[in-house]
Amino acid sequence: MKPVPIRTTKRALRRFLLETQALLETQAQGASSAEGMREQAMDMIRRLECVQIDPVAAVRPNQHLALSARMAGYEPSALEELLRGGEVFEYMANAACIIPMADYPIFEPTRRRMKERLQPAIDAIGPVAEQVLQRLEREGPLPAKAFESDERVHGYWDNVNAKTKATSHALNLLMDASSIRIVGREGNQRLFAITDRSVPAGLLREAEQIGTSGALDAVMRKYFRAYRVFEPSDSRLGWQKLSAQERRETMERHMASGLIVPVEAEGLSKPYYMLAADADRLAAHDLGAESEAAAVLETVRFLPPLDNLLWSRKRLSDLFEFDYTWEIYTPAVKRKYGYYAMPILAGDRLIGRMDPRLDKKRGSLTVELLQIDSNVEFADALRERVHQALEAFARTHGATEVAIAQFRHR
Repeated sequence: MKPVPIRTTKRALRRFLLETQALLETQAQGASSAEGMREQAMDMIRRLECVQIDPVAAVRPNQHLALSARMAGYEPSALEELLRGGEVFEYMANAACIIPMADYPIFEPTRRRMKERLQPAIDAIGPVAEQVLQRLEREGPLPAKAFESDERVHGYWDNVNAKTKATSHALNLLMDASSIRIVGREGNQRLFAITDRSVPAGLLREAEQIGTSGALDAVMRKYFRAYRVFEPSDSRLGWQKLSAQERRETMERHMASGLIVPVEAEGLSKPYYMLAADADRLAAHDLGAESEAAAVLETVRFLPPLDNLLWSRKRLSDLFEFDYTWEIYTPAVKRKYGYYAMPILAGDRLIGRMDPRLDKKRGSLTVELLQIDSNVEFADALRERVHQALEAFARTHGATEVAIAQFRHR
């Protein structure tokens, strides 16, 4: 017997989603100490389940922008300390992510699959890979720059004509195969260590003993908690390689068990799904239409291109009526909003984009384009909130001056 769908509104559904993503409430007061900030960052990562990593830094890398959008006074050093302290690890979830260390065992099937796939490439540069492992065994954690090689090879990220250092290739292969892992970052420099020496022994034993089906089920549940509002057309459902039929069967199985339920709303052609345990939490957001106009005057935030809220472009379009493409890979002449355009969240609406550039030496932030969608009434109150938010964003990331190069309302 199929569960009865929950009936709600798109606005209630998106407000529920924003609340679970820590993007609806006013940011709490920042921590008064480095230890407090580290604890707040850890709590936020647990709440979000994971945070996506990306090295591109028009202002700061994605992981720092995602956390600072949710945490007042956030400092990147908090995340670096969590990584060095072994409280989080970097691995593949929704692409490369920061994940609580407690979840290390459940990703064992992914690690096994990756190692099996990459072993031929590791064998092809066997002596270099062995030298890397021996140095890490002997000397402990080392940065990438500590490994030098005159030999050049084709890395899997290279085009046909490009080559990279053999040691760099070995580091990336061994990392993806989980023989080594990142235990710290200094700017764009990664600090590597042997996995068996840097992961707590209890978690290593648990990873060895965990069954494949149990681990994959745990990862699927983690995905459900991370997305909160999800649907089977997502090709990355459960962060696993599933066919369309397997995704449908997975959803049906979890509906039959009572874990998830379908959610229907006017204007949605197909249902979404959510955890059954979240039903009351969703009902709390079933507000009247009279409060919708005021919602846009709530907190204004700027979301990085790989923010958790943006992981599903379909969900973004369906619930927020907002289309977003990260134009970093779009030729410059074809870009509409800029290569690092960040969606602007005002209350429970996405109202436009801003494309920032931080000049650390000058302490200035330049917004190449501040764009507001044409269907948004950009009245004085909202305009003031956006400009205040820009000034706060600049201060958070070390700038004392803000300049807007171009404004567009269309």
